[in-house]
Amino acid sequence: MSERLRIALTKGRLQEKSVKLFEAMGLDCAPVRNPGRRLIHALPNYPLDVVLAKAPDVITYVEHGVCDLGVVGKDTILEKGGAFYEVLDLGFGRCRFALAVKKGSDFYGTYKTRRIASKYPNVTRAFFEKKGMDVDIIKIEGSVELAPILDLADGIVDIVETGATLKENGLEPIEDVAQVSARLIVNTASMKLYKNEITDFLSRAERELGGNA
Repeated sequence: MSERLRIALTKGRLQEKSVKLFEAMGLDCAPVRNPGRRLIHALPNYPLDVVLAKAPDVITYVEHGVCDLGVVGKDTILEKGGAFYEVLDLGFGRCRFALAVKKGSDFYGTYKTRRIASKYPNVTRAFFEKKGMDVDIIKIEGSVELAPILDLADGIVDIVETGATLKENGLEPIEDVAQVSARLIVNTASMKLYKNEITDFLSRAERELGGNA
């Protein structure tokens, strides 16, 4: 292998899980664990450079070809979309999108147009379009649970892990919208240009994930 690949990792929990996977694959990730002020981190024992980025930027970098690969949550893929190959479910970062309402609410028992609050308007719109339901979607940037509490919305679509936050605020999930986990994505041109290099990386990842399945 001679061509160095470049991969964008989502900062935070997915970054940590990704690094653990890479180390299990035999990659020396010391530069990523001790980044200093560097923005691009070259792995010393494998032709791979790592860029740490916010989730939407991971997709942007891969889509535009400045990174060949990326690790990003399915939630961001569903919300942002883009032109790339989604090649591998990495299995970590598991959670789900869910529709939640005030406990005891009869959400589906009325014919009025419901108002739904969410940080993910595209995911929300697609979910209700499949149901043939008209909804008004309100984009919320902060704690989306506040919307039904303040009677701003009839329900919310949000990422749910344990459901504890919903319960503590008098809300309950009533329907799953989509399952979420970390995914490996690949730039469409890179898949052709660096097929051997990318295949090697994928094979290493799949072997390690298979061994831990």
